[in-house]
Amino acid sequence: MGTHSFNPSKSYAEELDRNDPLGRFRQEFYLPEGRIYLDGNSLGLLSRRAERSLQQVIAAWRDLGIDGWTEGEQPWFDLSERLGAMMAPLVGADPEEVIVTGSTTVNLHQMVATFYRPRGKRTKILADVLNFPSDIYALQSQLRLHGLDPEEHLVRVPSRDGNTLDEEEIIAAMTDEVALILLPSVLYRSGQLLDIPRLARAARVRGIPIGFDLCHSIGAIPHALSEWEVDFAVWCTYKYLNSGPGGTAGLFVNRKHFGRLPGLAGWFGSDKAKQFDMEHRFTPARTAGAYQIGTPNLLSTAPLIGSLEMFAEAGIERIREKSLRLTRYLMDWAEKELSKYGFALGNPTEDRRRGGHVALIHEEAVRICKALKDEGVIPDFRAPDVIRLAPVALYTSFADVWEAVQRLRRIMEEKSYERYEKKRGVVA
Repeated sequence: MGTHSFNPSKSYAEELDRNDPLGRFRQEFYLPEGRIYLDGNSLGLLSRRAERSLQQVIAAWRDLGIDGWTEGEQPWFDLSERLGAMMAPLVGADPEEVIVTGSTTVNLHQMVATFYRPRGKRTKILADVLNFPSDIYALQSQLRLHGLDPEEHLVRVPSRDGNTLDEEEIIAAMTDEVALILLPSVLYRSGQLLDIPRLARAARVRGIPIGFDLCHSIGAIPHALSEWEVDFAVWCTYKYLNSGPGGTAGLFVNRKHFGRLPGLAGWFGSDKAKQFDMEHRFTPARTAGAYQIGTPNLLSTAPLIGSLEMFAEAGIERIREKSLRLTRYLMDWAEKELSKYGFALGNPTEDRRRGGHVALIHEEAVRICKALKDEGVIPDFRAPDVIRLAPVALYTSFADVWEAVQRLRRIMEEKSYERYEKKRGVVA
């Protein structure tokens, strides 16, 4: 855990908050009254700016009708491209390489349909056993569309401990039978941050297109996708980017692939100058915009306008710095105080290998999560034994972490979790 000292006093947490350069952003959010929200890696909180930008789009619909596409403060026709440009610094890309569109899984289908080209013995897709199920479902279905059996053609790198992956083993699986690679940037259960530049370099040397799912890293961790020569990436925006439930997602396509015909074509991927020519010959945009499919969901996109303004002001480097300090502070509590109650850390402890959340492992995780909710702490449970706690840099304070730990200690001392059924809810 390093050589730094651990100070368990509340006054120390309050001092950290007083010296926090991002502390002012906390006032931008609607914080649940009387509760400590540590589930921002599942659904971020609503900000006043996101609410305002949503109301602006609704007002444009009310006042302008069809003319909202080309008039008003935020014309809709090219909003996805403008938001892509605002989002590009968060992933380390040129503005033209990013587009706000679709959902994570729809965008993943688009990317696989575009980049997966099985030929000869190169027919396999490489993934991992710890990836989010929706990504695996998409890969399996894409293989079936090619008439291939996922049991044979989907290779999943195993995990030695059930929580983390070894980059050496991933690279060893990049054989001459692999036609495409998809990996998470941060593992959703344990919070492990993979070495993206190393993996991208290994794939490039072997001539294999590689993409990443950034759902658990965008908005919490800086990226350099263009510099690392990643081929593509997909992500949601409702976690650390706080766009709201089901908020419109995003994707990245490296500019070296511009001009490539999208695997799934739709009219919003058209060259903007030709989209309304209504020709039956598709002329794709020469940017990531080509990979849009249908008309953008404006009401699910609008909150990003206000949210991304805050990210531009805060800066992703400062966000990452605070996130690491928050998770380090929480891990110190886990090591010094919570371990005696049977808790173990499931996430890597090194800064370079850790995402934006802490994974506490406990055999009673499901019941402890229920008890925490009743004590006013909002955690996240992942079967079978992981409590995910995400102190989010823009709205979580060090005092929040301090208080959450005190409530957790009380639950464990009193064993109040034993009152609850050992069964997760429908939505965990």
